[in-house]
Amino acid sequence: MKKLTVTVSIFVILTFSLHEIAYVSSSPLLHHAKQVHEEKDSTVRNLEQDEEHGGEVHCSRERSRAARKVIEQYLTPFVERENYNFSRNCRLHPENDIFRDQEEHKVFVDRHDWRCGYCRKIFREEKFLDHHFDNRHSNLLNVSHDNCLADLCGALHCDAFMNSKSSRTKCYPAAAAKNRHLCESLADGCFPISKGPSASRLHELFMHQFCDAHTCSGKLKPFSRGGKEQSGFFRLAAGALILVLLPVFYLFLFLVQSDMKGRTQELRRISKARWKVKPS
Repeated sequence: MKKLTVTVSIFVILTFSLHEIAYVSSSPLLHHAKQVHEEKDSTVRNLEQDEEHGGEVHCSRERSRAARKVIEQYLTPFVERENYNFSRNCRLHPENDIFRDQEEHKVFVDRHDWRCGYCRKIFREEKFLDHHFDNRHSNLLNVSHDNCLADLCGALHCDAFMNSKSSRTKCYPAAAAKNRHLCESLADGCFPISKGPSASRLHELFMHQFCDAHTCSGKLKPFSRGGKEQSGFFRLAAGALILVLLPVFYLFLFLVQSDMKGRTQELRRISKARWKVKPS
């Protein structure tokens, strides 16, 4: 009898405990906590999806920026001098840059103040603004064409430009030949000789400026024709030289004219003196 009573008591206690557990699990507090946890998981999934969406563009922003700077410094001055216009099919055309619009929406205020031109957010460094573009404004990238400038870095010597002070790296003939082939295709596509004298001159310049240095001999260096900085320096030096030599030239001209005027007057006096002397 006692065993039966104990068994029944244990059964009642277990039944009551299960009922309490079911009640607590269905309580509003637990339901709210569960909902918060599900929302948190959903937020994490959304962030991961955003990051995955931002990473869909397989183009290096840093190397594209280096290629853009190389073009602006070592090619654009000569193109502007010839008053030449790239065709839209040329891969060096400004429109064929996936990051061009974003780069133009960078607002540089000072060293620790970079601003987003789309949403006006402020960042302490440019790299944080780049991350912001990747995560928040990647939908504004133009990915409809083959317009990743980083793909042209081999032909444009981006590594030499970015690491100008570093020691010379090992050269591989196969890589040099591949980069030269890409370089020559850029020259032919952007400056076809049949397009006229300006295109022909720019084709020759591009070959000397970029393509000829794709060799492992080490004799030829890229950017042999100089660029924006060099041309600016030479203009400044030429201006200073002109300012120094111009007064010297005018002084020399004045002295020559004075000397000629003096000799002319002397010849006139001699001539008059001869006329005054009567014949014997």
